[in-house]
Amino acid sequence: MAEVKVYLDAAEEKMQMAVEFLDDALAHIRAGKANPRILDAVRVEYYGSIVPISNVATITTPDARTITILPWEKSMFKEIEKAIINSEVGIMPENNGEIIRLGMPPLTEERRKALVKQAKQEAENAKVSIRNARRDAIESLKKAIKEGLPEDVEKDGEASVQKLHDKFVKKVDDMFAAKEKEILTV
Repeated sequence: MAEVKVYLDAAEEKMQMAVEFLDDALAHIRAGKANPRILDAVRVEYYGSIVPISNVATITTPDARTITILPWEKSMFKEIEKAIINSEVGIMPENNGEIIRLGMPPLTEERRKALVKQAKQEAENAKVSIRNARRDAIESLKKAIKEGLPEDVEKDGEASVQKLHDKFVKKVDDMFAAKEKEILTV
């Protein structure tokens, strides 16, 4: 039975990684609400190193439509502004000399549908990864039969892998439903 647990643990780890990747991907889909995570991928140069904005400034969301960035050093204003303009964030920063503001523009209906489609694609990719993890685990269990694993133990292992698969697919569906609701809420 310890052999089966090894395959189950490996499959669960791969499935968990797929869910975490999906969570990260969905966080970067702009839903019209201010979310500091859309700036995660934006990097600035700081004393010769390339670092995330969060390492050189405080990022807050004072309301649902605004992200504010307060650099810890005055010299970072231009650097942060340039990085945001050159990034894929798609929002023009407003700099008043004390704070940088990003105003989240309201989304058009067409843009909302495109974002839902993008989120659905990300969810589908996660499901494919989960299915692949299930397939790999089942193949490993079938190979283990040839190495002396009893068939009934292998069948129980397959059932456990299927339960894991179902649990993670439900998690992906729930995450997508929540993101879809967030995107479509005006």
